[in-house]
Parts: sequence; C-alpha cells; structure tokens
Amino acid sequence: MEQKIIIYNTLTRKKEVFEPLNPPFVGIYVCGPTVYGDAHLGHARPAITFDLVFRYFRHLGYKVRYVRNITDVGHLENDADAGEDKIAKKARIEQLEPMEVVQYYTDRYHTDIDQLNVLKPSIEPRASGHIIEQIEMIKKILEAGYAYESNGSVYFDVEKYSKSYHYGKLSGRVLEDLRANSRELEGQEEKRSGIDFALWKKAQPEHIMRWPSPWSEGFPGWHLECSVMSIRYLGETFDIHGGGLDLQFPHHECEIAQSQIAVGHDTVRYWMHNNMVTINGQKMAKSLGNFITLEQFFKGDHPALVQAFSPMTIRFFMLQAHYRSTLDFSNEALQAAEKGCKRLMEAGRTLQNLVSQLSGKQSVTIEKVGDPVLQLKQNCYDAINDDFNSPVLISFLFEAVRTINSAKEKADFLTADELLFLQQLYNDFVFDILGLKDESLGSGNEGIINGLMDLVLVIRQQARANKDWPTSDKIRDDLAKLSITIKDSKEGSSWNID
Repeated sequence: MEQKIIIYNTLTRKKEVFEPLNPPFVGIYVCGPTVYGDAHLGHARPAITFDLVFRYFRHLGYKVRYVRNITDVGHLENDADAGEDKIAKKARIEQLEPMEVVQYYTDRYHTDIDQLNVLKPSIEPRASGHIIEQIEMIKKILEAGYAYESNGSVYFDVEKYSKSYHYGKLSGRVLEDLRANSRELEGQEEKRSGIDFALWKKAQPEHIMRWPSPWSEGFPGWHLECSVMSIRYLGETFDIHGGGLDLQFPHHECEIAQSQIAVGHDTVRYWMHNNMVTINGQKMAKSLGNFITLEQFFKGDHPALVQAFSPMTIRFFMLQAHYRSTLDFSNEALQAAEKGCKRLMEAGRTLQNLVSQLSGKQSVTIEKVGDPVLQLKQNCYDAINDDFNSPVLISFLFEAVRTINSAKEKADFLTADELLFLQQLYNDFVFDILGLKDESLGSGNEGIINGLMDLVLVIRQQARANKDWPTSDKIRDDLAKLSITIKDSKEGSSWNID
C-alpha cells in the first residue's frame, strides 16, 4: 500500500493523489446495468475498467468493498421522467413478469461478464430491494424543502437547489442552457420546471411495477437508487463512485444533488468515468440499435463481425485504451488485440518453461536481479499508479516479452533470480491486475496443465538422455495431435499450444 495512486477526479477535472477515507478500507460504488437485454460491448467497458481498479487496490493489500448495483426498476425510456419503465415494457412485450425479465437478463449478464474474467463485486444490490430506504430519503428531501409533490409524484426542485448549490458541477452543464433545452414530454406539466427530476412516480393503471408510498402507488425515480444504495453499503462519505461517461448527466448530477440535501454534504470523494465504446464514431447503445452483444462477439454471430473474438481478446482490446479515452470498434482493432494478447500468453508459457528448468530454485535473491529488470517492475507500477494507465502498462509488459524471448534464445541472458523475478512480475501484472488469462489452457486449469506439461517434458528429456528416440518422438507426435508443439533447443525443450 506504499504506492502513490493518482486518480483523475471528474468532479474537479484534475488528477489527484488518492487518499482513502478510512485506510486500509476502500469503498467503491459503480453503476451496474439496467437488465432488460443482453450485455453488449458498451456494458463490458465499465465492468472491465472498475474490475481493474478493484483488482489493483486488492493487489496492494487494501480491504475493498466494491458495490455494483443492478437497476431493475425506475429507469424510464430515454432517461426521462415520462414514458414506460424499460423492464416493464420488455415484460409486457414478452408477456412475462417483470422480475422474470430481471432474473433472465441478470443471469445472462453474469454469464457474459464472468467470461471476461471480471471479479464478482463484494455486494450487488438491486434497486427493487431498497424501496423502503428510497421512500425514507424522499421524505428527508421533502422535509428539507427541496422537493414537492404533484399528482401523486414527487419531484426534486432543481431551481431551488441551484440557489444554494451548484447543479451542473460534475457535468459542466449550465442551468440556463438546461432550461432552454428542457424537452416537452408527457408528464412535464406536473413539474414546476422542465429541469426538475422525479424522486417518485405515480404508477399509471397499466404500469406493472408499483409499490405503496405516502404519495401514491408508484415507483422510485432512476437517480434515487444509487444515492440510497451507495450510502447504505459504503456510508455517508465514501471513496470512489464510478460509471460510464453517459451517466455523468443527468444520472450522477442528480445523485449529487439529492444526496447533498439528504445527508447535508457531498458523499463522493473521487468521481471516475470511463469513456464510450463507439461504432463508426457513434456511441454503442441499445437505445440506438447499433450494439453487438458479448455473446455475438464470442460466437462471431453478427454481420458486422468477420470472425468470433474470445473473451480475453475483448478484455485486452478494452485495456489497450485508457479508460478515459473513446474506444472505437473495428474488426481490425480486435484482430490486432487478438495477436497482442496471444504474444503475452505465449511469453508467459515460455517463462514458465524456463523457470521449470531451474533445478528447484524457488525464491529470489533481489541483489542478484539486474537494474533493467528491476526498473521494468517500477515502470509497471508507475503506469498503473498514473490513473490506471493500462495501455502504458501493457507497453512495458511487451518489453518483458522481448526480454523473455531473448532468454529463450540465449541461456545466460537472464539469471535464475531474474527469471523468478520476471515470473512474479508477470503473475502480478498480467494475470492478477490486468485480469488476463491464457485461454489456450482451459478455464481455471492453468496451474494443473502447466504442471502436467512440465512433467511430460521431464519424461521426454529423460528419454532423450537415454537415447530412447521412439519414446521421445511418440510424446512429441502425440502432443502434436492435440495442437501442442514441442520445440527442442540446446537450452532445453519448450511447448506451445497452436
């Protein structure tokens, strides 16, 4: 935990040294999906971005509570305060109970995200499980005089709030522009101002999802859930709130306002937002109909795809770009990511083979590790400490790849201590922090397969030493039938999965 981490705080628009509120505890809240359809590439980016953050804090020894919510009620069409709840609409079309829709797509989301090797959050609350707390927060805001009831619905009074606080400080929106551009939508006549937002909506007769409240049978507004659940699980002040850049306004701006009134101060110390995934320069989103689901990527089952792309290719593709930069989809970019990821994994297997030949040496004598290798580790930490700069980190890891490949060609290029040091670096940064895994080894069986292959190579080397060429050739040929190539050199034998 001695590492100094720099985070770009969206609220202050500058990089700041991260100082946890209650070390060694770190609290992170991230807005999760609205579960009314299959997860697409746009959903993968925040999942991978904040998985990286989660992994790195854990790597440093922090006790991390990572909360990622499920939005299963209150998110209306076009992010407005009118129209139909997205999940209720899906349920009506498919003639299902809304919670059937929620469960089905939550399960599918988990299946897809798990394949990306995204760690499960510490807590994954649902909005529908916190209706009572949301009603209580609305009462506090009403009592403070910053909300009003209208025809059974309750709205936050942005105009009044703006007289004492800065509405727009996160997104940079100007109140006068918001007034001028507020849309004329059904239900707007209930508001005092078009820029006010719903805390509670009275349910129309046809609305399926509804709960009793002091104001009406209805449902909470979309923005309220995250204020309630983040405070419920992380306290009235917590370290990091994350989400996609598209949530900055109105969702997170409204969160700041309602939380300020409910608890009397800002609740979030560092705001982090990942940028969008685009396709032909346009945001990839369900609402725009231009999305490709993760399942379609994995199967290659979409007309825009020239091939299937594995989960680790998708993850590597995401990590090759800084989380605050736009990431544009193209088959060429994904194919390049596929090659890059394969190079990293091949080098990892080469390194494992070299280490397996060290005659039982297990620990590193740091004094025997040369400065270039030591500096490589420091460079990796410097990159990840600089606002989680994964593309720069990856560039240093490819320096490690070149070093490993040189060691493969020249036996004395690295000392035994340097090989072990590099192996630890690889395990820490490639597998633990970046969360990549060698898909050629199968899911969850990397250690077993590496161990088995080391054993096979030892048996084959013994056969070669005894000039038992038939046995040596049979092992090589039988492994080739399994797409495992054995390469012999004067330094020993190595293996690779084609």
